[in-house]
This record gives sequence, structure tokens and C-alpha cells, in this order.
Amino acid sequence: QLQACGGGLVQAGGSLRLSCAASGRTLINHGMGWFRQAPGKEREPVAVIDWSGGRTYYADSVKGRFSISRDNAKNTVYLQINNLKPEDTAVYYCAATPGFWVITTAYRYWGQGTLVTVSS
Repeated sequence: QLQACGGGLVQAGGSLRLSCAASGRTLINHGMGWFRQAPGKEREPVAVIDWSGGRTYYADSVKGRFSISRDNAKNTVYLQINNLKPEDTAVYYCAATPGFWVITTAYRYWGQGTLVTVSS
């Protein structure tokens, strides 16, 4: 089970730190990712990190503003979001799957999502 938290209402330019903790399952050799889904849009990958933390992927729209990291001892992945923009408003989901994948359909385990709302 993946439990995401940390969303909220922030003003443009603000920051948030999302967390996703895994319980009841080992995530050895699993990549973990953050995805988001805005109203009326498809779910899209935002950031992905491999098991070791040495390989990451960022969507072009978030490069330089978002940072993904993980603490394997805590079975937790984080997403630091800086300089938030109104277009970042979405439900953010964390997910895990064996290996390292960017595409949404490759992910096997999903959290419930946490809402991020950015006001202008």
C-alpha cells in the first residue's frame, strides 16, 4: 500500500513537499514515480526515480522546479515542489513498479493521490 500526503492550497511561487510511504510491501528494485492528473486531462508522469536513487526523470514542464528523492530505509519517496504555478494544480499520485519506467501504464502499485491547488 502506498500512502501519499503533503498536498494543499498554496499561492503561486510557493513550495510543497509531497511524501509517499509504502507499507506492507518491499520495494527492493522498484522504481517510484510521481504522476499528476489535472481536471479533464490524462494522468501524466512528473518525476521518476530508480531504486538506487541514481537515475531520475523529470517532465520538461517541471525541470528545475521539482526534485524527487527516496529513502529506502523508510520505504518513502519525496517530491519537493518549488516555484509552484497555477498549471501545477492537479491530484498527485505516487506509484511503484519493478525497474525504471516513465510511462504511466507500466506502474503496478498506486497510492490514493493528494491534491495540490495553486492559486494565482
